[in-house]
This record gives sequence, structure tokens and C-alpha cells, in this order.
Amino acid sequence: MSSLYSTCCVLFLALAIVALHVSPAVSTSRRVFVGWHEPELGFRVMLKHIDSAADGSVGVKAPVVAGNGEYLMYLSIGTPPKSYSAIMDTASDLIWIQCKPCSQCVMSTEILTFGKVLVPKIGFGCGEENEAEGFSKGAGLVGLGRGALSLVSQLKEPKFSYCLVPFDDTHKSTLLMGSIARVNRTFGAVKTTPMIHNPLQPSFYYLQLNGISVGKTHPPIEKSSFALRADGTGGLIINSGTTITYLEGNAFHAVKKRFIKKMKLPLDNLGGTGLDLCLTLPSGVTEVKVPKLVFHFEGADLDLPAENYMISDTESALICLAMGRSNDISIFGNIQQQNTMVLHDLKQNTVSFAQTQCHKL
Repeated sequence: MSSLYSTCCVLFLALAIVALHVSPAVSTSRRVFVGWHEPELGFRVMLKHIDSAADGSVGVKAPVVAGNGEYLMYLSIGTPPKSYSAIMDTASDLIWIQCKPCSQCVMSTEILTFGKVLVPKIGFGCGEENEAEGFSKGAGLVGLGRGALSLVSQLKEPKFSYCLVPFDDTHKSTLLMGSIARVNRTFGAVKTTPMIHNPLQPSFYYLQLNGISVGKTHPPIEKSSFALRADGTGGLIINSGTTITYLEGNAFHAVKKRFIKKMKLPLDNLGGTGLDLCLTLPSGVTEVKVPKLVFHFEGADLDLPAENYMISDTESALICLAMGRSNDISIFGNIQQQNTMVLHDLKQNTVSFAQTQCHKL
């Protein structure tokens, strides 16, 4: 069993109810953490500068802050540069910003500025009416997916990694692109799992999830629950732009049922948090025991720390599972990735994980 300490920060999650059919051009961000006490300067993420290599690869450095459950990258477009904040999303292809109404809106190329680094001829577009929850703070989106128009593809950098501090931590996080994007054993044990290609959704980073264990037992989940089907539906993707993890309906029901049995706390039936499973904390409690949660990816068993899947709020006396139900595709969200160095290697077609303290990097 893992210990989970309640914090004084209010971590209400008011999730927008949205369809989980996602396309490469749409952010899969979910609105969360509404009502909690945001630090004055937000959560900073830094893209460390990479000197140009002999092969002409480009490195960038840019600040990123937390929005409502997603990370907002600051970048500048044009000459003279005009600053924008945009959601950093590994499940999207496109780079786009909010624009004024236009009769003939087209894709364009411009100089993008990341800190002091100027990158010419980057293709981007604009959107006139953007209503997703994450755009209350962001003016657009920076796609880091596998498509030709993503920032990763346009920079021709086959590797990138990030290490996200928890949402209640004011330290900096890191996002690296290029030759220094790597994990090694100085971070901790490295777990590597292969990517799966979906020709019908080629932008997403699909992973093979074989099962989930809660405590010492495996809920009765069919392996097919996370399988990528021939028609391109199903499967599981990893995404920095989705806050909580979403599981296929039958799999989530099995995990939820096992958590209820293990936690032995009264169910909260008010539904005020927007999450699928919340339990009522005993009066005056400052510590609770929660069962271990392990995601069994192909070749990589991720034993998550309790704070990566349970959220407590002493004011409302609730403890909630930071996961939800999906009608189709499953998504491994950014809360579950916190304090983990995550490396996407597009040349080797792998994703690697190394649990670490991201604020120390």
C-alpha cells in the first residue's frame, strides 16, 4: 500500500464532459483543477537550448506554464515577433493560433521565436472560433505529434523528452528536443515500451497496454480492451495534453470496482468533482492508505506513486481517482506522467520512462 498525504491546496477537478473521439487536429486537453490556488507565476517548463549539430538540427528554448490541466508554451511569431501562449500537445499535428476573422484563411510559414532562438519557415495556421476548455488561457496549440506539420517533424528532431513536476509544485520542469533528449539510469530504472503505428490515426503515439494491477491483484480486464482494432479504433495513446487517464469503459469499471473494494471508504454520490470515483474521507484524517497501481505496458511495468493517481481535498473531505471512462480510445494522461522523464524516440519507435524528481533536473 502507498501512503497519500492530504495537502492544504484545494484540488477540485471540474472536468468538461466531452466526446473522446479525437482527431489529430484537435487538442485532447481536459479542464481540471478549477478552484485550486495557482502559484503567482504558474508552473514553468523550459525547453533547454540545443546547439546546432553538424547535421543542421535545430534546438529551441521556450517557457511553458500550466493552464487548466494542460501546459502552455510561450512562443513568438513573425517579425517583429508577437508573443502567444499555446497548448503543448503530443496528440496534435498542427501549430496554430487564434486569429481575426478572415475570408481566405490559409496555412502560412513564418519565423517562430523560442526564447532567443529564431527558427525560420515553420508552417502554422490560425483558428477563428476555438471553444475547447484549454483555450481560456492559451491562444492556440503547438502539436508535438507524428504528423508532418507538427513542431517535432518540422524541426526534423527524431527525439524529444519531458519531465513534468506535479501541479502543486512551483519548480521548473523540462522539455528537451534533439541529442540531449534522453533518459539514463542516473534518473532511475529506465522502462522502454514500443510504439504502435495506427495508419488511420498516424499522429498519435500508441502504446500496448497489457493490463493494470490494483494492489496485488489484477482486475478482470480483457487484453482486447486496450487493443488497437483493424478499423483504427481502440488502443491507448500517451498524451501530454490530456490531464487524467481515460480507460476503455469495461476496463475502467473493473479498476473502479477494485479500488472501491480496497479503499473501504464510503462512496461520494454527489458528483460535484466531475470525476467518476470519489470517496469520503473520515473526519480529521491527514493520511490514508491507497492500493498500488501498476500499468503493465509491453516490456515496461510502471508502478505509479500515489500522488499520480489519487487526489485528496481535506476541505470537502474527498479522495478521488484521477482517471475516467472512455467510450473508445484510452489515453495515458499527464498526471500519471508526473515526476517521470518521458522520452519519445521516433527513430527507434519507442517511449521510455524513468521515474525521478523532475524539479532536481
